[in-house]
Amino acid sequence: MKPKKSLGQNFLTSEGAIESILDAGDVVGEDVILEIGPGKGKLTEKLLEFGGNLIAIEKDDELFLNLEEKFKKEIKNKKLELIHGDALDFDLNSYQLKPNSYKLIANIPYNITGQIIRKFLEAEIQPERMVLMLQKEVAQRIVAKDNKESILSISVKAYGESKYIQTVKAGSFFPIPNVDSAILLINNISKNFFKNFSEEEFFKLVRAGFASKRKKLTSNLSVVVDKEKVKNVFKELNLGDNTRAEDMNISVWGQIVHKLTT
Repeated sequence: MKPKKSLGQNFLTSEGAIESILDAGDVVGEDVILEIGPGKGKLTEKLLEFGGNLIAIEKDDELFLNLEEKFKKEIKNKKLELIHGDALDFDLNSYQLKPNSYKLIANIPYNITGQIIRKFLEAEIQPERMVLMLQKEVAQRIVAKDNKESILSISVKAYGESKYIQTVKAGSFFPIPNVDSAILLINNISKNFFKNFSEEEFFKLVRAGFASKRKKLTSNLSVVVDKEKVKNVFKELNLGDNTRAEDMNISVWGQIVHKLTT
């Protein structure tokens, strides 16, 4: 098969990387696994060896037909449910999945990484954990490896704990991409962070806070909240006037949003 550039297809060939994905997913026999982008089925084969229930979503017409043939025994035995479709359109309610009852494993096209993360973290039926193959720089940004937060890192940490598992070199894929990749784990997923304020309120203020990186956080937040209230909250939390959005960890962001919305 010739990989399609239009679908961002780069097939994982490294056995070591696959083992690391399985380890990060803590995959055991009774698991329900949702795999996005099985491609040629190399990771799919390993997941099926554990004997759990696997739901795999493949968008590409030709790959889907190949997978259907390759895994016809597992499909017949109901060990694998192969879905021909777009993961972004996947309806979690249609497959009797419950919150924290399944694990999401994905080697997805990098151009839809943000959309996939948002879809499943914001869902009412969240996975127990997510193991994602991402572009290395994106994974580093999510875990704030340089100790500088971003909208992306704060958005992920609001729902779970992110951990950079390992770098996967470009040569571990076919065709070889122009960038290195990384395995990222998002664990302990829930919406417990939003006990004192809504997701909508939180993300409204976070987006405002990061709207202009050169400006102080107080200035950015004062665009959507009364300036005096912002000033008083920062004083109450002992935050300096020169504080910027990228300097605030998820815990402090929670305190800021809680006090600004009550």
